[in-house]
Amino acid sequence: MTATRPTTEAADANGPARRSARYPGTGRAVAVLVLVALGTLVVPLLGPSVALHDTGEAAAPGVGGIALLRGVLFAALCVPLGELFVDRLARRLPDPPPERPSSWAVFAAAAGFVAALGLASVVSTGNLVPRSLADVDVGGLYQSRDGKLALIEVNAFLLAGLCARARRPALQVWPPAAVIVAEALRAHPAPEQSPLLGSALTLVHLSCATLWAGGLLHTLRLLHRWRGREAGAALLGLYARVAAVLLAAITATGVWSSLRRMPAGTILDQLTTTAYGRTLLAKVVLVAAVAALALWARFRLRRAADPLTAHLPARAEVAVLGVVVAVSGVLTALPVPIRWT
Repeated sequence: MTATRPTTEAADANGPARRSARYPGTGRAVAVLVLVALGTLVVPLLGPSVALHDTGEAAAPGVGGIALLRGVLFAALCVPLGELFVDRLARRLPDPPPERPSSWAVFAAAAGFVAALGLASVVSTGNLVPRSLADVDVGGLYQSRDGKLALIEVNAFLLAGLCARARRPALQVWPPAAVIVAEALRAHPAPEQSPLLGSALTLVHLSCATLWAGGLLHTLRLLHRWRGREAGAALLGLYARVAAVLLAAITATGVWSSLRRMPAGTILDQLTTTAYGRTLLAKVVLVAAVAALALWARFRLRRAADPLTAHLPARAEVAVLGVVVAVSGVLTALPVPIRWT
């Protein structure tokens, strides 16, 4: 007994040191989150003016604020869907640890509700920024297609917050799904050529993107909670396989959607001469960086002596994905280069 106790105590004493070497402390993680949050705030507020510079295009009133609200709305979709997605993957593991991080679904629903409410107020005034509550015409939202879709998003986030308390995955998935459908329909109005095709592409693109970004965020939170257990590497590998399929779907639908708005003969010119094209080009570069980080993480999972070192490029990947979400918000607020007739 006395001969084995020092060895055990030494292992227990060295265990936290090894874990802390693999996983940075909570303070460092919080600092990274704060920096990412600041970056995602700066991009929507300054991005539209930079993209519109010397293009001759006119932006909608309050384009920076609208871009910020849309970025928050997209982020609020990523969190609950990512949690549901990765928790489902975790249940496929042979012996998953019981520990789970606290859910952020309620906070995401609250942020999404505020963002959707702000966007609905803009729609109610004829896509003008309201200067006071008296300018907001709630009844007018029921009289237009965009107004009805805005109301669906507001109510869906409110319902998402209530369902998050119920802790029933079958209930939690429907409100975010309703927001994605509403966003797909809003992005492609009836005057557009083949609006149903455009809505279908946006539906697949946005669904896969929310699962990719939100799923990676929740996977990293689980890895931090499980503290270096073998199940963490198994979960990261399982997520990586699904993420490869999601990335393929995101790329295919993104390219198809871009070609619908910028035909192949003009796309190279419009990528540099229009605000929409410039922002799209920035998003493509960021997604390429994310894909490179994902490949790096996958390489470490397969080849490194300790597969859990793959969490380092994965953390960089989720940070860049946060910027991608912000750029996506800017993209939806800018004027489309091709006007459909």
